[in-house]
Amino acid sequence: MKDILEEIVENKRKEVRATLTKKRSMKEALRQSRSGIIAEFKRKSPSKGWIHEGAEPLQVIPRYAEEGASALSILTDEPYFGGNPEYILDVRKEVSTPILRKDFIVHPYQVYEAKVIGADAILLIAADLATAEYEVLLNLAHNLGLEVLLEVHDPKELDYLKVGIPDMLGVNNRHLGTFHTDVEVSFRIAALMQEKIDLLRQAGRKEEDLPVLVSESGISNPETVKRLREVGFRGFLIGECFMKEEDPGLALKNFINALER
Repeated sequence: MKDILEEIVENKRKEVRATLTKKRSMKEALRQSRSGIIAEFKRKSPSKGWIHEGAEPLQVIPRYAEEGASALSILTDEPYFGGNPEYILDVRKEVSTPILRKDFIVHPYQVYEAKVIGADAILLIAADLATAEYEVLLNLAHNLGLEVLLEVHDPKELDYLKVGIPDMLGVNNRHLGTFHTDVEVSFRIAALMQEKIDLLRQAGRKEEDLPVLVSESGISNPETVKRLREVGFRGFLIGECFMKEEDPGLALKNFINALER
């Protein structure tokens, strides 16, 4: 007769494996989407203060999903952005759209937390991390079944690709020191990003293993998205453009409609 403890442990190992392998892919959602819009829930920012103080996650985020967002970005930093990790926990059961935990992730604890609350991907910011720290957090995320969006601003930060390949490679059009925003940053760095990806191809990386390019911040015009697509971007993280409106979900709907004209 099988030992009951062995049976329990064997079953528990199966449960854990299933949890780690079951995931919604933000990367694939962006690849397959016609719009590529990553709609962000952000109630305030350090530079502008409150953007939409009364916004409720359960009212705004599911509406984003209904109106065609390819992925969802949810700020979980409370002091500077008015977020909370529980926002993801609350909406996870309401939406099947991939969720990015948007925060300043600097410690493995935050990666484990992202998994527990139901995120599908995390943001790692090159400006926040030494390359060794990035490598540890990237590998941990992948071991937990989470995808990673690596964010750069300076072309030199593309060297982080040498220590680990993220699922998505983003350029933040906003300088995190001064909070000055300029979408032209994406256009200036796009060719360099493509060069790095070409080097990965030449090194034998399969197409499905290459990162999807994402432009973040300062995007408020569908025509800008069309221009960004022409230089290789497939994801477009947009927050304030929607959140400043009374009905962020309607703002997203109108944006996508204009994009498809």
